[in-house]
Amino acid sequence: MKTDHIFYRIFKDLPQTFFELWSESPEQANYYRFDSVELKQTAFRIDGVFLPNNPDNPIHFTEVQFQKDPSIYLRLFSEIFTYLRENQPDLRWRATIIFRSRSIEPTARQRESVQPLLDSDLVRCIYLNELEVSAATPLGIKIIQLMVVKKQQFLERAKELIQQIQQQSTEESSRLQLLNLLETIVIAKLPQMSRQELEAMFGVDDLKKTRFAQELIEEGKIEGKIEGKIEGKIEGKIEGKIEGITEGKLQTVPRLLAKGFSVEEIADILQLDVEQVRKTIIDLN
Repeated sequence: MKTDHIFYRIFKDLPQTFFELWSESPEQANYYRFDSVELKQTAFRIDGVFLPNNPDNPIHFTEVQFQKDPSIYLRLFSEIFTYLRENQPDLRWRATIIFRSRSIEPTARQRESVQPLLDSDLVRCIYLNELEVSAATPLGIKIIQLMVVKKQQFLERAKELIQQIQQQSTEESSRLQLLNLLETIVIAKLPQMSRQELEAMFGVDDLKKTRFAQELIEEGKIEGKIEGKIEGKIEGKIEGKIEGITEGKLQTVPRLLAKGFSVEEIADILQLDVEQVRKTIIDLN
């Protein structure tokens, strides 16, 4: 499961969740803009950055790590200091590294050179499987913690969150925003779920309004190539060719997928939109 784009969505749509992870007031999100930044001299891109509206507030760098990477700290700190050098050397900063679990963190020997930074107040490491979730836990953190819930508990937890959202969120825009995030995680973690199972989880009416269904509908209007009715259902089979994608690219997508490339990597290699690749894979299934 590709996690970076999911966390980008969570922090983009629910920025208050990030500050709740830091045990700070969720209102801090009002003073920041979440974005990705490019380091021009290195051509590196930092995907998760909370940019302060007021330069007196610290800039927050975020990194999500779900696989072992011995150089994760070296890479992150080199990106941070390159950013500071290119922008404001005296800019205050904080860094957050979100690990799936403590077991994939670099060893003590591998992090020895950066341990003083890790021990400082500038850096916080968060281990998702160690997050304590209770009835009082904010919804955003519950959604994040769902990323590491074991499969046998995942569906039950997801259903509980959907019910909680539907009961507590009185504003439709807020409810759909949360359901969109949950839908993204469910589809990413359980890609083989049937339309009937998704409808049972989300409810037909809410499912019709989710972002993925709406993007399929809108894409159909733009391309004029979707034959048959999508009817707001996630299965959304696209019949016929998607305009602008050659037959050779369509045949290449499953081969790249079989070689272990992620949806984002396939889109980059074939110069396609991520959603085009995702819909192509769904159609081929």
